[in-house]
Amino acid sequence: MELKGKQALVVGLARTGVAVVKFLGARGARVVATDTKPAGELETVFRETAGLPVAFHLGGHRREDFRESDLIVVSPGVPMDLPELVAARGEGKEIIAEIELAYRALTERGSRAPILAVTGANGKTTVTTLLGQIMSGPGRKVFVGGNIGKPLIEALLTEEDFDCLVVEVSSFQLEWVTSFRPRVGILMNITEDHLDRYASFSDYAWAKGRLFAFQTPEDFVVANREDPVVLQTIEKARGQKYFFSYHREVERGSFIRKLPGGKEEVVFRDEKREKVFPLPPLTVAGVHFRENVLATFTASQILDLPGEAALARMAGFQGLHHRMELFATWRGIQFVDDSKATNVGAVERALQSYPSRSVILIAGGKDKGGDYRVISDLVRERVILLLLIGEATEKIAAAWGNLTECRKMGTLPEAVQAAVAAARPGNVILLSPACSSFDQFKNYEERGEVFRREAGKFIHD
Repeated sequence: MELKGKQALVVGLARTGVAVVKFLGARGARVVATDTKPAGELETVFRETAGLPVAFHLGGHRREDFRESDLIVVSPGVPMDLPELVAARGEGKEIIAEIELAYRALTERGSRAPILAVTGANGKTTVTTLLGQIMSGPGRKVFVGGNIGKPLIEALLTEEDFDCLVVEVSSFQLEWVTSFRPRVGILMNITEDHLDRYASFSDYAWAKGRLFAFQTPEDFVVANREDPVVLQTIEKARGQKYFFSYHREVERGSFIRKLPGGKEEVVFRDEKREKVFPLPPLTVAGVHFRENVLATFTASQILDLPGEAALARMAGFQGLHHRMELFATWRGIQFVDDSKATNVGAVERALQSYPSRSVILIAGGKDKGGDYRVISDLVRERVILLLLIGEATEKIAAAWGNLTECRKMGTLPEAVQAAVAAARPGNVILLSPACSSFDQFKNYEERGEVFRREAGKFIHD
């Protein structure tokens, strides 16, 4: 992959784009970087790239930049149907994702570190984090990043060699891969998400399936046995297929076996063996976390890691910030921050974790195009009060408003106040929005912090 002297265009200047600029500049490419944001909003970018030979074209994209480039590297936030990209593709320009660039550079470097890549509508961040913890150990250097934290290309910004690379990969990142080949690819689930970006659900599923497009029979697929869309997506994958299931036994992969007395054990099977381990008590509750454990455990056993040690590390996992996070209990009422639940599938997993008629649900935000009605039965069964906020209020009310008591609150502070006033001992006040946060907040983290702050006004009175 000769880059010296070639003109490379970087589209999008968030953290991923900045890392790509640094990498390409160090390789001697003539770098042009473009973003729709004006220069005044990118001061951090200028500081981080100071001294690098890069030309910035900001406040919009110039067609000539795409036409004159030898290589175009697209950041995850940039849609495939961007007119300039469509035209460049028609002209035969090479367009790749950052993870593709990183993979090519790692291969060229001669890296033998296995890549474990995780995708899915929900659970991928938790599984990536768990894998990073399990793969780490004395004397082992493990890179953990991708769609969370550090872009994969940052693994190339030093001369450091890693023993393993664990990456979370989004559908956006997979759109422009042409050779990216993880040793182990994990697909957690595929439920409606990002339909504000994709023309159809099948397009979204196609992007997820790109994770396996370049695997060979020497590689491994780990898939959710209970998700029919997942099963259809991996049908033509060439990697060796392993499955995980919380609800049934699988012939190849991992499942949980219930024992008399309420105890449980984790079973891993393949053609040659069956390994059985006691399931230790898990700090994080819920069916969704057990599925995360099984996916992680399956990957660990494919790589022949010690099973008991892997389960012990997962048992002590405290969970992710803003993901089904029980942050307070007050007067018998639980307050749960699930602000990271930005699609309907995530809300489904959250509601499954609580008893019937126990949840006061705060939902809403910027709609992403999904069908809220798919979990209507669960909302009817588990939710005693629905409090709606943000731009999606009317759409969610049309889907769920007649299933339980529903109030249109407008803002999150107003919703928290109403929730606390209505709650009784044994109830759960759950922020699980089913939407992105960008109508009222800069990200889901800020939304979660506002929820906690507002709840704290009552908890500490």
